[in-house]
Amino acid sequence: MDFFSSFLHQKVPRSGKELPVYYRKALTVSEILLIAYLFVCFFFYPLFLEVWIWIPLLFIAVTGFGLWITKNRGMRENLLVYAVLCAGWVFWNVYAFGWSSGVQHFLTLMVVFIFFDVYEKPLIKIGCFIVILVYRIVLFSWSLQHTAIYAMDKAVNTYYQTINTVGFFVMLAAMCIIFSTSIQNTERELRLRNQTLYKEAGTDPLTGLPNRRAMIETIEKYCKSEPESPFAVAIADIDFFKNVNDTYGHNCGDYTLVKLTELFAEHSGGRYRVCRWGGEEFCFFMPGMNIDEAGVVMNDLCFAVERMKLKFEENEFSITITIGVEECDFNSPLEDLLKSADEKLYMGKNSGRNKVVV
Repeated sequence: MDFFSSFLHQKVPRSGKELPVYYRKALTVSEILLIAYLFVCFFFYPLFLEVWIWIPLLFIAVTGFGLWITKNRGMRENLLVYAVLCAGWVFWNVYAFGWSSGVQHFLTLMVVFIFFDVYEKPLIKIGCFIVILVYRIVLFSWSLQHTAIYAMDKAVNTYYQTINTVGFFVMLAAMCIIFSTSIQNTERELRLRNQTLYKEAGTDPLTGLPNRRAMIETIEKYCKSEPESPFAVAIADIDFFKNVNDTYGHNCGDYTLVKLTELFAEHSGGRYRVCRWGGEEFCFFMPGMNIDEAGVVMNDLCFAVERMKLKFEENEFSITITIGVEECDFNSPLEDLLKSADEKLYMGKNSGRNKVVV
């Protein structure tokens, strides 16, 4: 029941929109195949019934008119023509050859097109389905009370049923291939787009590093997957970064952040992950390390930053960083660990900067 409830309450795009390209392609291919099928029927009648029946040519002309409408007017008008074609062809066959001709399956094609119309409301789709179902039942009841105009022996009827079955399934297969391919392509594109958006949402646009949200997610996933494994976190801040911006300009400040990011990548060696925490602050996640091991790594990084020479335009300068490190105690929440690392960072700043506080 939940499935049908969600179907009935699904939202549809604003009405009046042109149908999607894949829908146009499915309807066009179906009509081209229908023309080929009708030509087969046209030549079947004199060959096996020894009588020329011109009705298929009329349906061919109407189908061609539907293709012209698609090109010059729009899909919705052609969809109506297609519905009339299918209903009319089924009625004429039942009237001319009886219910055993097997052509009534063509009504299924109408059902498929109706339910794949993304701009139609669910209640209208169900209403059209009921109309088609009632039409089929009434037509069957009517065929029981009327004799077919053209009598077919068992062999000819088998041949005709085969033609109708092959024609129907070829058209149905073509429609399903087009619709399913389109759905798969759309789903794949959506997945790729969502992955891109998710990555962009968790990435700092300047440095390309993960942002605060992404880092927190990374640490939380590690805690869930490795609940008994140690880890350490560190918060680093560039010393006197405001002086860099004020002296050399904000472009130089951006350059400094990018170069620092490159140094982190070279220095990491897979030992830690780093994100841009905000402004000139960075956060480090060191899985599998205790506070002593993390302190050694961060001290080495601190010295590497001090030795790094920066040159922006004609200006040569260097920077230092201060780092606060904290270790997971398996009791405190992540928020408290990060807060503790941040407090140690400010202890380092207040006691001279360019150092690691553990």
